[in-house]
Order: sequence, then C-alpha cells, then structure tokens
Amino acid sequence: QASGVFALVEPTPVGVGRRPDVLERVSRECGMPLVTAVGVYREPWIPDWVRKASETELADWMIEELTVGIAGVGFCAGWIKISAGDKGLSEQEAKVLRAAARASRVTGAAVGSHTVRGDVLLQQLQIFADSGGDVRRFVWIHTQAESNTQLHRQVAERGAWLEYDAVGSEPDPVYIEHLTRMLDLGFGSQLLLSQDRGWYDPAKPLGGTPKPYTYLTDGFLPRWLEHGVSQDVVDQITRRNPFQAFSRGN
Repeated sequence: QASGVFALVEPTPVGVGRRPDVLERVSRECGMPLVTAVGVYREPWIPDWVRKASETELADWMIEELTVGIAGVGFCAGWIKISAGDKGLSEQEAKVLRAAARASRVTGAAVGSHTVRGDVLLQQLQIFADSGGDVRRFVWIHTQAESNTQLHRQVAERGAWLEYDAVGSEPDPVYIEHLTRMLDLGFGSQLLLSQDRGWYDPAKPLGGTPKPYTYLTDGFLPRWLEHGVSQDVVDQITRRNPFQAFSRGN
C-alpha cells in the first residue's frame, strides 16, 4: 500500500494450496483488496474429486464460486486460474479448460493459465474458443518463459492478454526488451506484469524468507522509467490493463 498498490490479484488455484480463508483474514487485517481465483492446477496436482467430476459439474462449481460465493468464506472468486503441462494438454487439463470456458462465458470472468510453452497456449486458445470462450478474456501467465517471441506475437494477434511474470527473478533489461517489442507492435493494451514472489515455505522456521511484493513498484518500474518509457504507458500496464483484464464482462 505504501508503494502505491491498492489491490492484489492472487493466483493460487485448487491443487496447490488455495486458502481463501487465509486471504480473507489478510485482506481484512491489512485493508487490502485481494482478488482470489477459482480453478484447478495442472497434472500431477489435480485432486481426485476433479478427475471424477464431469465438465458440467466443474463448470457449475466455478460459476457458483464466481457468483454465489466460496464455501466457508464470505466472498466470491474474482477470476478463473488453470494450467497446462509443457508437453501439451492432458485429458483432465483439457476438461478443466473447457469447463473454464463455459464458466467464463456465463460470468464474464477472466481465465488465466500457467502455461510455459507458446505452442501449448495456442492449443488452449483454440479449445477455449471452440468451447464458447472469448479469447479476449484469456490471460497467458508466464509469457516471458517462452523464448520464441514470434509466439508472443501470435498469441497477441489472437486477442489474448500476455502476462510477463516473475519480474525480479531475471534481469530487468529482459523484461524491458519484451515490453518494448510488444509495444512497438501495437499490443500495449494487452500487456500485464506480475512477480511470482512471496513463497512462504512451511518447512522452514517462520516460513523462510519470502521475497517482498514491492520489487515491481520500487525496483523495476523506476528503472523502466529511467530507460525512457512514459508514465502513461506504465499507468496503462499497471493500472488500466489489469482493471480491464480482471473486471467482469469486458
């Protein structure tokens, strides 16, 4: 909050430790809005109940959490988080994706996917569209992990959001180069930034030493401004774009 952040979009789905009850307490204690997700992570972290559920049952579960509320807490999920393996979609991952497309169509919620490879992301976009989803509501999380930048452009041309993640884990010039390239191509209205930081480790005393969430605001953005980007572009990517991406019904 002291660094100018007024909301956090929290991406932990079912399968890798989602705790909406903890998020609710943190939000109330800090006075910081946290936007949590409904959804399921990739193989091999898919729970048995998801494997047994039908596509319709999964879609209904997502819709309920997005519109009625998450069981045990007093709020709704704000978006849908899924994932895909690096070698392509498994049968279960594809089922979750189709359910997410249906839930997104009904609620207007964004769907973000932890996907490393661009060719797999393009497969997801096709399935998503064939299942009635609007590709403009799809967020490619971890775009920076794909070394083939032509795939960045192909995904952007399909209309999806590109999230350059893990800012602070690689040198800042890497991200500045990615962003400059996409801005020059005219895709500034489809870019997002994230950090993939924190990482409380329950196996270590007091959870270890989490990486602070302030690197983006206190480290990267000042350096990007020094590099010559305008404040308006920074505001677009860190304020206007996230609001547009994660608001309902865009």
